[in-house]
Amino acid sequence: MAIMFAVSRQLAPQSLLRDAKTRSTVFALTSARSGTMCLSELLKRNAPQCTVVHESNDLNLWNPSMFGRVIYDRATGQFDAVRAVLRRKRRAIDLCGTPIYIETSHAFLKSYWDLAPEFFPQSKVFHLIRHPLEVACSESNRERWMVKRRKYPVRYRYRYYRGRDGRRYKRWTLTELEPIFSSFDLSQLTLFQRYLIQWIELENRAMDYLQRFDMHARCLTLHSPQDLNSPQAAAAILDFVGVGHSGVALLPGVQNATPPGYETTLGDSELHQCSDVVAALPATYLEIFQHEPYAGQPWAALLSK
Repeated sequence: MAIMFAVSRQLAPQSLLRDAKTRSTVFALTSARSGTMCLSELLKRNAPQCTVVHESNDLNLWNPSMFGRVIYDRATGQFDAVRAVLRRKRRAIDLCGTPIYIETSHAFLKSYWDLAPEFFPQSKVFHLIRHPLEVACSESNRERWMVKRRKYPVRYRYRYYRGRDGRRYKRWTLTELEPIFSSFDLSQLTLFQRYLIQWIELENRAMDYLQRFDMHARCLTLHSPQDLNSPQAAAAILDFVGVGHSGVALLPGVQNATPPGYETTLGDSELHQCSDVVAALPATYLEIFQHEPYAGQPWAALLSK
């Protein structure tokens, strides 16, 4: 159940609603199963003057989700193809009818992080970080559960797509054509390890994005789950997106809970699988974890050689 604490809302000037060039956008640097739905729910409850989207539906041609083929195109250097889809996304955002558009999808780092500044120069970003082994465990457990139980709703029935090479790829993950995967024999990787490697790649992209585009001052780092149901963090989140408040907000509580029997539990097996991944990776992929916002986390030592 949501917890309440006081918030006064200050609506944006009407002039912003009429001028798409002044529209602010906020995206998320993160992976799946890291609290993106929880963050989205917090913002929906407390920022009604903003357009808040968790993940655009994959069948929504008006506001593309940026999953699927664009991930493949980004991985294989087909940047003009990604730009063509981003032009549609920008058009949809320009017409959203509110001064601020917020999207918490994990697609950002997977398909268009390095092209986003061309289309959304006024952006801010949330950097949402969860224990990497918990992310890998949660993602692999959820995939196994949905396949075994055949619980895929309509959008999940299209969970694969064909790349330009004719091969089949998962719609919401990296392609495994990315250079980081070249250090491994893919046939020997567990599902857990694939998601862990993906998490490491995405965090390297996040750091590259922040540095390359000088985004540190326009980034709010959140550690999941502790910062997503904290009154203090909620106040900081609302301040960050430009929503006035006086100290009270609706907290989101638990969102997107794990099905019974598929809880995120780490044991010796996961630790050993992590060690194997770390041993095989070039040290350059692990350097970022020696610095903040990672170094102070209790799990950081797991990602050092």
